[in-house]
Amino acid sequence: MTEPRFLADDNVGRLARWLRVLGYDTLYLKGLQDEELIAVAAREGRVLLTRDRQLVRRRLAAARGARTFLVGPEDLEGQLRQVAEAFGLDKGQRPFSRCLECNLPLVDREKDEVRGRVPPYVFQTQGQFRECPGCHRLYWRGTHWGHMMKKVDSLTRLGGGGEA
Repeated sequence: MTEPRFLADDNVGRLARWLRVLGYDTLYLKGLQDEELIAVAAREGRVLLTRDRQLVRRRLAAARGARTFLVGPEDLEGQLRQVAEAFGLDKGQRPFSRCLECNLPLVDREKDEVRGRVPPYVFQTQGQFRECPGCHRLYWRGTHWGHMMKKVDSLTRLGGGGEA
């Protein structure tokens, strides 16, 4: 079974970001009309995640071959849990492997390659760096990474229904 690819509408932007944190291919295209979202989902074989009941009920999505998924919970953890259970996702598979901004897979960079591109303290204290090949944003395991990792660890085991 191939791993699902997602497209999130404006109603589930935080969910999109956290699916990326967990390593899942999730487009988040702000400001698109329903017809445009459906066209992208159909063309790219993505599941359109939304909280918009009207969008899910529209026949246009089915007619164009787009899959939609109605996200019910308002809270982020509930949304993640619902999507994970529906699509068999696992939170521990490969967290922090995608750019949080543009969704591209991150590329490992040698320390010397980032010299002058990160603050001096970060350069001195960190040994592993990753870069987005699209927007060139750099990532490292600093304090923000630690806080995000605690959030990931606090989520229940996404795909299995038990505790992590």
